Amino acid sequence: MSKTLLELRNISKTFGDVRVLDSVSLRARAGRVLALVGENGAGKSTLMKIVTGIHQPDPGGEILFKGTPVAVVNPRQAIDLGIGIIHQELNLLPGLSVAENIFLGREPRRPFGPIDWRQMRSDTAEFLASLRQDHIDPRQPVERLGVGAQQMVEIARTLSQRAEVIIMDEPTDALTDVETAILFEAIRHLKAEGKAIIYISHRLGEIFAECDDVAVLRDGHLVHEGQVADLTEGQLIHHMVGRDITDQYPYVAQVPGPVLLEVKNLTAQGISGISFAAHAGEVVGFAGLMGAGRTELGRAIYGANRAVSGQILIDGRSRQMRHPSDGVRAGIAYVTEDRKSDGLIQPHAIRTNMALSALPALSPGGMVRRGGERSVVAEYMRRFAVKAPDMETEVSNLSGGNQQKVSLAKSLLAEPKVVILDEPTRGVDVGARREIYTLINEMKSRGLCVLLMSSDMPELLGLSDRILVLSQGRLTGTFARGEASQHAIMERAVA
Repeated sequence: MSKTLLELRNISKTFGDVRVLDSVSLRARAGRVLALVGENGAGKSTLMKIVTGIHQPDPGGEILFKGTPVAVVNPRQAIDLGIGIIHQELNLLPGLSVAENIFLGREPRRPFGPIDWRQMRSDTAEFLASLRQDHIDPRQPVERLGVGAQQMVEIARTLSQRAEVIIMDEPTDALTDVETAILFEAIRHLKAEGKAIIYISHRLGEIFAECDDVAVLRDGHLVHEGQVADLTEGQLIHHMVGRDITDQYPYVAQVPGPVLLEVKNLTAQGISGISFAAHAGEVVGFAGLMGAGRTELGRAIYGANRAVSGQILIDGRSRQMRHPSDGVRAGIAYVTEDRKSDGLIQPHAIRTNMALSALPALSPGGMVRRGGERSVVAEYMRRFAVKAPDMETEVSNLSGGNQQKVSLAKSLLAEPKVVILDEPTRGVDVGARREIYTLINEMKSRGLCVLLMSSDMPELLGLSDRILVLSQGRLTGTFARGEASQHAIMERAVA
């Protein structure tokens, strides 16, 4: 059996009166990938924050690194020990260059003290090349990169730390299929070097394809530990959620209503000449590779990106979308793919975030009706199964999946006609995904028009009535539900 590099013994963590972790023990071994799985709020991120020194465990637990007990009191000490983490939420400084982000706090220096910029850029180029990201300029500000490229910079930064234990928290969420394949190749290389990988993902296919061992958390408890090869997908899901989920993509067939949204020759940032119509009670999926224009299309329809030309009609009426407020007034809701930066106000409470888009309805005469606000927020927290102590909990303290539920609820509180969902299940566990899919079907049954932008092909195929394919900002294919297949969609995605 391979050597244990990191061992956790009876790790517990309590925040106030809430026990988030309860006596969790697990091992990460050299040359193996340990999948750490569980529903949102199960305690995965808290456990990894303890390992990396962001949080301190309750008394009684123990962390051993290479068999020696250690007290990881801050992130710097974790790095010095040889523990690195690739965060789920991007943790970069937008105004700094790629090289500055990768070597922040560890900059190579000349003999008399100044930063050796040439060496830093050269080393950055080397780490990026190992991930086949030679096209990224080390001098380029991170803010000019797309989300997928920024994620690759995060990965390069962790590799540059020469860590022996590498934690990957949802590393493929923002990556294309090609980038994901490159990451998996890098993981296999790291395994061969004797590194221990802790891999957190809600994508079960990745776990069965790339991981050796698995530890399952549920409600802060370790409920299963063993080898991936000994489990079926159904058994793993049962360990995660405590019940069987037989239909992961619960499609509901119904006859669509009249045309609710019509887009004619729309040209804006990242898209050109897009035309389509979408009906009430219909889910229209949008497929395409990273950079194909899905997000740009959603933002243009909503008013976040101003159109250069073309028309947007709601209920047959032409609407000018110059600002997101125009989209809200027209009856459009937009759930962004980047909930951390664009979707939610992180330091604010669940209550204020959820109620934000519905403030006009909740504040007749300019005064917010607090009783009505709390009532409706409580109802949506119940419907969406948001795990939090109460509605005054800051959004920044929620897990990624629970933040996504708050973002969805915020958009729906305004009672829109058209709902644009941009990667709605990114970073969301299998149980919460099922809840979101059920909600999409509810929207459909209520006669809403749903535009589903997703890089998850099974999700698109499972939920959509029609699928439209984008490539390089143009519409290149349209498939009815019975005609769509992954192969046919990919052919049009690269056209």
